[in-house]
Amino acid sequence: MELRQMRYVVAVAETNSFTRAAERCLVVQSALSHQIARLERELGARLFARTSRRVQLTPAGEAFLPAARQCLDAAERAAAEVAAAVGEVRGRLAVGLIPTVSAADIPDALGDFRRRYPRVRISLRVGASDDLIEQVRDGMLDVAFLGLPTTAHPQGVAAHEIGRDHLVAMVAPDHPLADASTVDLHRLSAEVFVDLPAGTAGRIQSDQAFAAAGLTRDVAFEISTTDFIPRLVGRGLCVAMLPAAYAPRFAGVVTLEIADAPARVEYVIWSRFARTPAASAFLGILGVPDLPDLPDLPDLPDTTTPDRDGT
Repeated sequence: MELRQMRYVVAVAETNSFTRAAERCLVVQSALSHQIARLERELGARLFARTSRRVQLTPAGEAFLPAARQCLDAAERAAAEVAAAVGEVRGRLAVGLIPTVSAADIPDALGDFRRRYPRVRISLRVGASDDLIEQVRDGMLDVAFLGLPTTAHPQGVAAHEIGRDHLVAMVAPDHPLADASTVDLHRLSAEVFVDLPAGTAGRIQSDQAFAAAGLTRDVAFEISTTDFIPRLVGRGLCVAMLPAAYAPRFAGVVTLEIADAPARVEYVIWSRFARTPAASAFLGILGVPDLPDLPDLPDLPDTTTPDRDGT
């Protein structure tokens, strides 16, 4: 079993096409197909079900894919560690962030990183805080930026607080509250809301604030992207609550301070066990102080059976 075979399998799984996978891997399709067929013979199972219209993973392929990705990541980390040992940072930097992060200028930090470490391949993924934490734990992301209620803390990852913010209300310019200087949760509870899906970290902070005040609200619009929120608010369909540092970028709506506003904490997180040289360099650019050392693995008991000569 070879790393290139695993790379070919991952490429086919992600593109659902042998042709596009070959283009991605910079090989001719016949060579890619031959190597995958050779791997399938070695494993004794088909990894892909092929038809004239589609390519999809078989159950064996679905079982093989996560391990293949882990092997490729491990090989990439090994090469990066060797390069770092001789003073060169390379490999990959996979970054995740929530759309509303405001405590750090991510594009500026990534631009600085690219200038300093041009041999590192940078990728970026936008998602919800809970999903980003899971992806960092699973090794799919090296670093992520997220926001959580003050009652929560990222679990299973290393984390550093980068800022705190509070929520503000957004209403249409012709809304009865548009001329008010401040508003409170009790008054807002009478409005129809747009918010992120229930159960997400960005939604929980608002739900908890209303619940703590003994209030309920009507969230009639649930969306997964914040960019659509001001369009609904501006049409007078609903009101919204967004982080104060993020809300001013939107035109066509009026922003109000909330007297008893809920707060959130923004974090940068990374793996507790497999921090890459690229991740460490990026965290350094961000000014994250005193990175914790990776935990030592416990000594395992010696369970080997001695040979007959006692060795």
